[in-house]
Amino acid sequence: MRTRSIRITYAISFCLLLLNSFSYAQELQQDSLSRWNIDYGNKGVLFTAPDDAFSLHIQSRLQFRFATPGDNDPVTFDDFNDEKNSVFKINRARLKVGGHAYKPWLKYYWEYELGRGNLLDFRIMIERWKWLNIKVGQWKVEFTRERRISSGAQQLVDRSILNRSFTIDRQQGIELYGRLEGRGAADFSYWAAVLTGSGRSNSENDDKNLMYFGRLQWNVLGDDLGFGGISDLQIHKTPEAQIAFSAVTNRSPFTRFSSSGGGFLTGFETQEPGQYRINQGNFETAFVYRGFSWQSELHYKEVIDKLDADATTQLRGYYMQAGYFAHQAISWWPKQLEIAARYANFNPNIDSETSLDEKSLAFNWFFKGHRNKLTAELSSFDYETEDAQLENELRFRIQWDISF
Repeated sequence: MRTRSIRITYAISFCLLLLNSFSYAQELQQDSLSRWNIDYGNKGVLFTAPDDAFSLHIQSRLQFRFATPGDNDPVTFDDFNDEKNSVFKINRARLKVGGHAYKPWLKYYWEYELGRGNLLDFRIMIERWKWLNIKVGQWKVEFTRERRISSGAQQLVDRSILNRSFTIDRQQGIELYGRLEGRGAADFSYWAAVLTGSGRSNSENDDKNLMYFGRLQWNVLGDDLGFGGISDLQIHKTPEAQIAFSAVTNRSPFTRFSSSGGGFLTGFETQEPGQYRINQGNFETAFVYRGFSWQSELHYKEVIDKLDADATTQLRGYYMQAGYFAHQAISWWPKQLEIAARYANFNPNIDSETSLDEKSLAFNWFFKGHRNKLTAELSSFDYETEDAQLENELRFRIQWDISF
């Protein structure tokens, strides 16, 4: 029933959007629809009104994936012993719609997952000034660069093993953000949001507590790398770098979030209203220059169980990732081919000796940037506890991601 309601809402929204565009066209008595501009670019098919007061872009995206043995990252020791089968699937099937209405600085965007029937993003952005913007709706919060960047613009097949435990994913709320451009290195970007803290599609909290989020980013060399992608497809002639710190606090029944909404970490299966206070911090870096790209994140998370005398569990993890278009140094290396590598380490409880390591190597062949690319990846996982250790659990994945 809930899925059906979402689909009905999606259909009504789309119809209203079309009616709005037709209504606007009728108001332009001196201009016919033939004067509207129709183009195709990085955001799909783009419709623009004659005076640029209204625009609409529509884009579809498909992601095909083969994985063996299995596709999911291991979470517990038992995951290594489970019987796994090879997987071939349409991992993502998205419809993306956005543009601006009435004024170029009044923007809108929504994204729908066709395969699962989920409305992922819906938001309105007022971006009249670079230094102060407002966003209202549901979106992927900018807590980590790895999560905020689209899965279609990643260097490897998917995000690191840290993503499951540390992302706060999509939330509903309101956010202030902007860029403070000073001279030279005095260049900063910021984000500050108040959110429901209940995950995707939950517009109501379980109590009076809200989620509070903040991110401060230093654009070290005077340019914002943004969240458009990781690979240095532009082959930057001058270096660009950024350093960011983000923090979030929330009280809810949930100890983790995903595109499915609120969930729980292993060992926190009990979910009572307001049971857990979550405090998180993330320190990250990013750098690009002459085909080389780098990014890293260092995470800390504190889970406080309010129903168990404030029992506290601390999680920690980090990853380092780099990619390179080797034709910059090797003449015979194809220009479309990028090599990338990642190392990640996750400790689900710093008071124990349990840790999970990921080592991944990938090759990307770009037919049309991130809009059409093929990725092959080999990963090795090591899992260590106080009583046992498993090493070099291998997984191979290949993925074709295409947008049109």
